[in-house]
Amino acid sequence: MPTTPPAPLRVGFILTRDYSLMSLTSAVEPLRAANHLAGHELYRPGYYSVEGGFSASTSGGGFPTLRLAEAGPMDLAFVVAGGNPLRYEDAALARGLRSLQAGKVRLGGISGGAAILARLGLMEGRRFTLHWAHIDALAENMPDLLIDRALYVVDRDRYTCAGGVAALDMMCALIARDHGAEFARSVADWFIHPRTRGADEPQQSPTAERFDLRHPMLAAAVDLMFSHLSDPLSPGQLAAQAGCSPRQLQRLFNDQLGCSMMQFYREMRLKKADELIQQSALSVLDIALITGFVSAAHFSRCFAERYGMTPSRRRQGARPGRASA
Repeated sequence: MPTTPPAPLRVGFILTRDYSLMSLTSAVEPLRAANHLAGHELYRPGYYSVEGGFSASTSGGGFPTLRLAEAGPMDLAFVVAGGNPLRYEDAALARGLRSLQAGKVRLGGISGGAAILARLGLMEGRRFTLHWAHIDALAENMPDLLIDRALYVVDRDRYTCAGGVAALDMMCALIARDHGAEFARSVADWFIHPRTRGADEPQQSPTAERFDLRHPMLAAAVDLMFSHLSDPLSPGQLAAQAGCSPRQLQRLFNDQLGCSMMQFYREMRLKKADELIQQSALSVLDIALITGFVSAAHFSRCFAERYGMTPSRRRQGARPGRASA
């Protein structure tokens, strides 16, 4: 006697302003493929937004949505957010998410979605991740959060991923949990994704690959710079820890990166400061200290030289739609 398939898992995707279409489809398509390969409905996705109607992504493509306030039952709900989720404010979205929490719906965040959940107090006591562009700013604003720099994290009733194709890896892990690893591999193969990445793999390429560094001493020095933004190392310290002389290291920076060692270091620190200016409510002095400047005045001068405006002006002009995957 044939058995009746279990009821499909109802997965809601709550789309916020400036979400990335790639992040959304990387999460949705594995569910569609799982249904196709199984020959029956395993997952039932639904699309919601605060206002309802067509919800456009940053690329212009999007999905028709139902109003979140009128959403039917869900088993799992993902907040899909791009832009600048640390400055995202929407009372109706907050009410909707808290209502889902009260109804024991499992919650998740894709790309910047976890930042919205965290700011509403919905990630307390849970490990989670989000897109690397938002991690430092959120950690500075809310230092007690349990943030992992992982591709995805599943902690009991919370499901989060860094966005982009990390959503595909997370969904394959969810499918493996529900229907077995072999079936999940079939889903990954459907998308020519032969190696599903583990949760703890890094979000960004190693430093040497990111900057196309061909010398191990140069790669070591740049790694040291990244890990010492708030307490900058001197040229002598960088060279000693990289295993060469300051002169040799300076020559490597000039030859391979086209700038001096300290110019590269200051640019790195100013880029991090710019992220914090646009994504956080931290004071200019706090951001100056976090990025290794001795005073707010010195930082403001350096920032204005680099970006053509003061940190305060930059913050006033920051658009909520700053891109993330």
